[in-house]
Amino acid sequence: MRLASFETARGASFGLVEGEALRDLGALPGRPWADLRACIGAGGLAEAAARAAEAPLVALSDVRFLPVIPNPARILCVGINYASHIAETGRETPEKPMLFVRFPSSQVGHGQPMLRPAESERFDFEGELAVIVGHGGRRIPQSEALAAVAGYACYNDGSIRDWQRHSSQFTAGKNFPATGAFGPWMTTTDDIPDPAALNLITRLNGAVVQEAPISDLVFDVPALIAYCSTFTPLEPGDVIITGTTGGVGAFRTPPLWMKSGDVVEVEIDGIGTLSNPVADEG
Repeated sequence: MRLASFETARGASFGLVEGEALRDLGALPGRPWADLRACIGAGGLAEAAARAAEAPLVALSDVRFLPVIPNPARILCVGINYASHIAETGRETPEKPMLFVRFPSSQVGHGQPMLRPAESERFDFEGELAVIVGHGGRRIPQSEALAAVAGYACYNDGSIRDWQRHSSQFTAGKNFPATGAFGPWMTTTDDIPDPAALNLITRLNGAVVQEAPISDLVFDVPALIAYCSTFTPLEPGDVIITGTTGGVGAFRTPPLWMKSGDVVEVEIDGIGTLSNPVADEG
């Protein structure tokens, strides 16, 4: 099933996607879960599916999409994790995952503008697979890692490249407001038993700029969950962004930067297409 977080005139909610509409699970009698993160944390996904018919239908065209998990405790991002991206950067293959963090305020939902800040014109796209943790813990072994996943989504890890390179740490270039996008929804693991079988495509103004199978990850989903859960206890609703493939704008000749008026899409088969316009920050 597909679950989205959204906002209407009545406020923020979440729901189960049914074609061009969704069931507003936040409007169920008694409001059993405050949001999607709370539903996942309470082990409520099966109950949400069972009770969906009780929830009112809302047209997708009538909602404002929020990031799939608007309020995660952790957004752990992986850099330099596809062989093609490693090759274009000229780096050595890392021996351990290269991690950085994003703040929730740095991301927007499907259909919302990704904002190029006034401080830079070097706004780059990075299509990625997002992993949403279903149940947490410390030291989750790789053999059990996929069972700890609630679902998967598309992510655009928009990067302000010059700020990213101010130091060896990526944080500054990854956390300008509204530079990342997360959506349009989460597809649960019953529909995606093996994320490595998926394929990722990024388009800028309709032209394909990135394409790769998820199986090309250097550190796959189980390896990332095992590694991250070693140094921090993962919690339900935490998000792991797995890295981007080759073709980013910074390593093209000439460089290809996102600008106001552009439309950028990240499509992963079996999940959907995350689409965002690009605008200059006001």
